[in-house]
Amino acid sequence: MADNPRARRLADRIKVIVAQLLDTRIKDPRLGFVTVTDVRVTGDLQNASIFYTVYGDDTERAGTAAALESAKGLVRSEVGKQTGVRLTPAIEFHLDAVPETAAHLTAALEEARRRDAELAALREGKDYAGGEDPYRKPAEEDDVDALADDLEDDREDDLEDDLDADDDRRA
Repeated sequence: MADNPRARRLADRIKVIVAQLLDTRIKDPRLGFVTVTDVRVTGDLQNASIFYTVYGDDTERAGTAAALESAKGLVRSEVGKQTGVRLTPAIEFHLDAVPETAAHLTAALEEARRRDAELAALREGKDYAGGEDPYRKPAEEDDVDALADDLEDDREDDLEDDLDADDDRRA
């Protein structure tokens, strides 16, 4: 659909037409507070999917879905008249899941904030296991000299131990 600019223009026009119809001409008492969020038209302009949200609970959503289903013929007729396309697209209404998804994401972010606060409380007054900076730093020249002296002493001790072991074997 994104590659077909004609389908995108038709979808935008259908969105405006349907929103105006819901506001002015469709007077079904089951129709709740409806917002048309998106319209998607197939590349061949034969089908239009209209996404909507309803403010309210599940009963209002069900009532609105029934009202939109019964008004589908009027909506399609008006879309055909106002767009002037040769073949009017078939209309399908879909309840948009954006509010539920947003609520789920909000709950997940709140849970992450709560866990971060708990972790921060646990960290208070604690030190790092490897010290403040656990990364190795280049050795100072004095440290290198001290390490070289220790290594040389270790080698001398090992050499003496080897010589003592050889003497013991010969004896």
